[in-house]
Amino acid sequence: MPILTNKVILVTGGSTGIGRATSKVLGAEGARVIIADLQDEEGQKTAAIVNDTGGDAEYHHVDVGNYDQVKTLVAGIVEGYGSLDGAFNNAGIEGPTAKILDVPMEDWDRVVRVNLTGVFICMKCEIEQMIKQENGGSIVSTSSAAGLIGIPGAASYNASKHGVIGLTKTVALEYASKNVRVNAVCPGFIETPMLDRVTDASVKIREQLIKAVPMRRVAKASEIAEATSWLLSDKSSYVTGVSLPVDGGWVAQ
Repeated sequence: MPILTNKVILVTGGSTGIGRATSKVLGAEGARVIIADLQDEEGQKTAAIVNDTGGDAEYHHVDVGNYDQVKTLVAGIVEGYGSLDGAFNNAGIEGPTAKILDVPMEDWDRVVRVNLTGVFICMKCEIEQMIKQENGGSIVSTSSAAGLIGIPGAASYNASKHGVIGLTKTVALEYASKNVRVNAVCPGFIETPMLDRVTDASVKIREQLIKAVPMRRVAKASEIAEATSWLLSDKSSYVTGVSLPVDGGWVAQ
């Protein structure tokens, strides 16, 4: 039986990669999926994929770093469907690969704005609605294995993803009594366009990454999607404040 039947769930960064895979799983599990992104063509494609496979999805052009746009989106979801039962704050960018002395300020600002401030804004708007609802809600944000350990050459990305974990823990404690659960997923190396960009499609670099993972493989985006779907569902009803590594054992070493 589907575990998200009749749930209204927002997915940011839903145009490709983990966001697309999660939208598909949420749709298959019975949720009405609201996809938000800036890549309109790919975002609309994700919605079409969900709908073509028997799900229910729609796409909206939204910048997660813009408070007014996110607030308007949430208000529209509630006006159209009556509630916001869950949210997957997944929108993110990788940033430059460089030591801190070589990271331009504009790159730092851009990464933090999307990866951390964007999650803060989304949580703020989502929770404002969820505490009004009798059933509360569940929020999952995408951090990273890089939010749990340090990786040289990724200062802005690491800092933003560590920030997501700190934000997740704090907000989970603030609203646990209001029936709002707040968790994070921490993907390791995932087969996504972002990984292709980071490795620059280098076979040698990919081989080095795989050797670092105890399970000796890169994950499918659907494996992150399944973990996220569980955290958004009532199956995880007593889980909050958790940052769940989905990384093949990488950070356990």
